[in-house]
Amino acid sequence: MSNSTSKSSGRNQHGGLLANLGFNLIIPTLILTKLGKEEYLGPSWAIVVALAFPILYGLKDFRVTRKPNIFSILGVVSITLTGGISLLQLDPQYIAIKEAGIPGLLGIATLISLRTRYPLVKTFLFNEQIMQVDKIVQAARDHGTEALLNKRLEMATYLIACSFFLSSVLNYLLAKWVLVSPPGTTEFTEELGKMTALSFPVIAVPSMIVMTVSLFYLFAGIEKFTDLKLEDILQQH
Repeated sequence: MSNSTSKSSGRNQHGGLLANLGFNLIIPTLILTKLGKEEYLGPSWAIVVALAFPILYGLKDFRVTRKPNIFSILGVVSITLTGGISLLQLDPQYIAIKEAGIPGLLGIATLISLRTRYPLVKTFLFNEQIMQVDKIVQAARDHGTEALLNKRLEMATYLIACSFFLSSVLNYLLAKWVLVSPPGTTEFTEELGKMTALSFPVIAVPSMIVMTVSLFYLFAGIEKFTDLKLEDILQQH
C-alpha cells in the first residue's frame, strides 16, 4: 500500500464513517421516504431538502481537508437518482439497480484507493478520530514492522470492500422484493419507507458485522506489530 502509514492528522481526515453515512445516505433517505408525501414537503421539496445534507456536509468536509468527499458525491448521485426515478415514474427495477450500484461503487473505490496516496481504510478505520495514528506509526517504525502494518491495513481494506459488495447484493434483493408498485403512487412511497425500515436488519447488520471483524483484525495486527495496548491505540475522548 503506497504511503499507507504516512504521518496524518485529524484535520486531514474525512469525517467518521457514521457521520458520513448519516449525512450522506441515512438522513436524506429518511427525508425522501418519510417527508415526500404531499401533506409534508412533497416529492420536489423533499428532494431539495435531502440533497442539502450531502452537499453541505461535503462542502464542510472539503473546507477542512481540501479533498472531495466520495460519500457526499455518491450521496448526491443516489438522492438525485431516487428522486428522479420517482418523479419520472420509471420502472422500480431502476431503483433496485441504483440501490445495488451505490455500495458497489464504494467497494470498487475502496479497492482502487489501495493504489493511491489516500487509501480509504484511513477514512473508515485508521484515522485520528478512532486511533492514535502517529503513535502507532512511530511504534511500528521503532519495531521495524511498518511493512507488516502496511500489509495488515491492505487486508483490512479488502475486508471493508467485501462489506460494501455484500451490501450491494442485499440492497438489490431487498429492493426487488419490496418495491412492486409504480413510482409516483402512495403505495410506492410507503414501500420506499418499508425498504428503509428493513434496510437496517437486512443490510446494515451483516455489513457492520464484516466491518467490525475488519476493525478487530486491524487492532490485533497493531497490537502485534507495535506492542501497544488497546488503550494506547484508541483515541482518548
